[in-house]
Amino acid sequence: MPQQKPIIVSAKDLPLHCPSDASALWASHPRVFLDVANTGQVACPYCGTQYQLKAGEVVAHH
Repeated sequence: MPQQKPIIVSAKDLPLHCPSDASALWASHPRVFLDVANTGQVACPYCGTQYQLKAGEVVAHH
């Protein structure tokens, strides 16, 4: 199976969670929050969807 391109997210999309609100209910899994700010990329442990922080994005930590 070919690897899919990562979903590019920006700082305004944080906190990042999978599945997204746009995901179909039938394709859903328990919501998990993902830390993309630490390394710039992360994979969902349930479905394997890859997320990548947009180049040049600055994440302000609270």
